[in-house]
Amino acid sequence: MELLRMTVLGSVMLLSWSLPVAEERRPRPEDVELAEDYLRRFYSLKLRGRNQREIRSAPATEDKIREMQNFFGLKETGLLDSDTLKVMKKPRCGVPDVDNFSFYPTRPKWKKNTITYMISRFTPDMKKEDVEKSFRLALKMWSDATPLKFIKVNQGPADIVFTFARGMHGDFFPFDGPGGVLAHAFQPGEGIGGDVHFDDDETWTAAKQGYNLFAVAAHELGHSLGLTHSQDPSSIMYPTYRHHSSTQYSLSADDEQGIQTLYGEYSEIKPSSEKCSPNFSFDAAAIIEKEIVFFRNKRMWRRTTKSTYWNRLRDGMISTYFPSIGAHVDAAYDIPAKGRKYWVVQQLKAKSRGGSIHEYGLPSSVRQVDAAVHVSEYGKTMFFVGEFYYRYDEQKKEMDPGFPRVIERDWLGIPRTVDAAFKLHGSIFLLSGAHSYQYDFRQKRVVKVISGNNWLGC
Repeated sequence: MELLRMTVLGSVMLLSWSLPVAEERRPRPEDVELAEDYLRRFYSLKLRGRNQREIRSAPATEDKIREMQNFFGLKETGLLDSDTLKVMKKPRCGVPDVDNFSFYPTRPKWKKNTITYMISRFTPDMKKEDVEKSFRLALKMWSDATPLKFIKVNQGPADIVFTFARGMHGDFFPFDGPGGVLAHAFQPGEGIGGDVHFDDDETWTAAKQGYNLFAVAAHELGHSLGLTHSQDPSSIMYPTYRHHSSTQYSLSADDEQGIQTLYGEYSEIKPSSEKCSPNFSFDAAAIIEKEIVFFRNKRMWRRTTKSTYWNRLRDGMISTYFPSIGAHVDAAYDIPAKGRKYWVVQQLKAKSRGGSIHEYGLPSSVRQVDAAVHVSEYGKTMFFVGEFYYRYDEQKKEMDPGFPRVIERDWLGIPRTVDAAFKLHGSIFLLSGAHSYQYDFRQKRVVKVISGNNWLGC
């Protein structure tokens, strides 16, 4: 089995006294030790003989120093001068800099676009919600540039597992206490592949004090997705640690080029003959996390709800993004509760909940659910079935009395049947045939009608 490669943020020390040094000031023995190990770990300085203290040839060592100086844009003296030592002492990631600067040698990558993640252990330094936010923002930075979708799960298995640990923690790469190594990550793959570990002996923070969790996680996730280091100082994948707030951090052109070479670009909305036909209609729609998700046959489209990226759309097979579904979807809806849940209904079975939709209280005569939408303000979920609709109380876990009722009678301006529905920005959008109806549920009237495929950029 191929040994997974690991990245380590930080620096450690071994012992040697043979490095060429600058005449201006002879480095302290501990600086020489650190430099020796630095070149061995990150620039393939070879140890000759059985004794690690054995003197190496000066020309070979000078070549490695020049190689390191070239990588960091320093003057190539071949000597262990103060500027070189200053860079060597910075906390950094442990992937060797002499490898390909964009990819691991075998270009490992995830073979799917939907990647799950979980947090197995938190740090006491930060509130749980701040830890989750740091990871969520770091993941989003990579997903905004690619077709990748990251979905949080609360229990395994998960593709990427975040954890905080101390010392020996089960992966043969022990942490070294405060300072030095901050975190490490593994390249994409089975088992421990993709996982990210943080040294809990460090002080983690969402602010400027200590080490910024978002900044470290953003870098390590690049390795989890298959990238190694960049020589560009503005790149997230630059080897040394730098603090950035979430509002300052963004992918550099080098980062984008690297990740998009592996996974492709985040596609803009582009009209197509199928989805832009005048009779195009949807099977289902829902808000999942911060995206509007539309379903039709075996395909789906995901459009962000954020105005900044409003004209961006991802599309693909349902099975690619939701492997457990993988077929035609009748209806879908979300519940913005703790952990945010969403239900997908296929042939009267609620996939995300399990069991039959009849457990909600729908009569056995109902053979198909056309659409569903949850109104969080009232704690109610509407199920549209033919010309009728049912109203389910999510708190009481029972259908409201007096239902079903006729759609046209209660939803003024809405056609007799509804194909899909979702709630966004205080309105309910009901898709019927080729049209989308914006319904103000407080005023109980339609306020706007557009073509349904306008949502897909047509």
